[in-house]
Amino acid sequence: MMGLKFILTAVITLAMTMLHAAGNVSAAERSTDDPDAVVSEIPKAAKIKTPDEETIKKGELLTLQRCLEIALKRQPNIIAARNIVTANESRVGQAKANYYPQLDVSSGYSKIAPVPTATSLSSNAVDQYTSSIGLKQNIYDFGKTSTQVKIQKFNTDAAKLDLESVSEQIVFNVKQAYYGVLQARKNRTVTEEAVMQFEHHLGQAKGFFEMGIRSKFDVTKAEVDLSAAKLNLIRADNAFKIAIVSLNNAMGVIGASDYVLEDILEFKNYEIIFDDATAKAFGNRNDMQAIAARRKALEENVELAKTNYYPALTGNAAYNWGGSKFPLEDGWNVGATITLPIFSGFLTKNQIAEAEANLNVIKANEDLLRQNVYFEVQQAFLNLKEAESRIPTAELAVKQATENLDIANGRYTAGVGNPIEVTDAQVAYSNAKTAYIQALSDYKVAQAALEKAMGVR
Repeated sequence: MMGLKFILTAVITLAMTMLHAAGNVSAAERSTDDPDAVVSEIPKAAKIKTPDEETIKKGELLTLQRCLEIALKRQPNIIAARNIVTANESRVGQAKANYYPQLDVSSGYSKIAPVPTATSLSSNAVDQYTSSIGLKQNIYDFGKTSTQVKIQKFNTDAAKLDLESVSEQIVFNVKQAYYGVLQARKNRTVTEEAVMQFEHHLGQAKGFFEMGIRSKFDVTKAEVDLSAAKLNLIRADNAFKIAIVSLNNAMGVIGASDYVLEDILEFKNYEIIFDDATAKAFGNRNDMQAIAARRKALEENVELAKTNYYPALTGNAAYNWGGSKFPLEDGWNVGATITLPIFSGFLTKNQIAEAEANLNVIKANEDLLRQNVYFEVQQAFLNLKEAESRIPTAELAVKQATENLDIANGRYTAGVGNPIEVTDAQVAYSNAKTAYIQALSDYKVAQAALEKAMGVR
């Protein structure tokens, strides 16, 4: 009875201590989380730390390499992929656990009040104490543990390769967004030039109208053109802001300060032939190597299922104490156990069939991935060549449109041209500049896509 009172007293004391600690924690939480507390004096904007001021300084000149470094450090997908690798490495350790002895310690107390019988009328309660230390060791399991370790190692290799694939996708996303910002910025400059051109043209039209040289139509036409140009500028400015947001998202930063990007949107010929690109892709792609590692894991999984047909030999030892009063009586035992499965309701047979089916699935997916990689390389290569072909034509179109605009402006200034010529020339010039910028951006993005398809950075 004294033992039972001691245990009950200890449990009650522990519970009271935990309740008291929980009350203190709740009070502390209320003091910091209550919106009516002193913390409410802090401005709302200061509570939410969204700007990544430590990562990107205001006014900093960011290169493409700098943006990639930020993304590979901050992107949530990278962080998730790294933790998946850590989880798989931990599973390797879990699989190895069966190599080591398993040591258990147990202790128990019970109060026994026997039922009175015809031969024993006593109903006095008896204290019963037990303690034991047990040791178990796997001696031989016909390769089950070693196969489990192999499976987890292959899965870990696949996770590491997945991490590299995620990195390559992030690199491509950042490059695409980076070039998108440069393109949007140049397009905004083109629309700003158009607004300035139409403002100048409106001033000319008003001057000619006041002098009686031109009609009111020239003025209203110039005003309409200017309004249309300002609307285009609003859209271009918004497109630029969206491009910045897209780049921030690709880098994994929120509310980054204003920064400036290095302008690298220029043509540099990227020399590669299709066969070399395909060979690099099949040799370098991390996703292809990852699925090959998973295939090997599933091959081992088939072997693991087959081990359920085989016996398992384990050793065990224990030291025990027991009795109704102290000091307790003690004893020990040592032995070995062999377990041989006889019939399990066709469980092992169906486990093997499942493992073989899963293996066939991943083999088919491996073939599909190989086809997709070939398609991805081919598509990126064709896009690269198409953009490369457009660039010289677009560059020539800009020169021709510039000359045409100069002629139109000169004719109107000399009084022999009309406002429609000027409008057409300015629109043609803006379209030519935009097409050239688009060709440069498409070439850069196609190059980045081809590098990703080949598994290179």
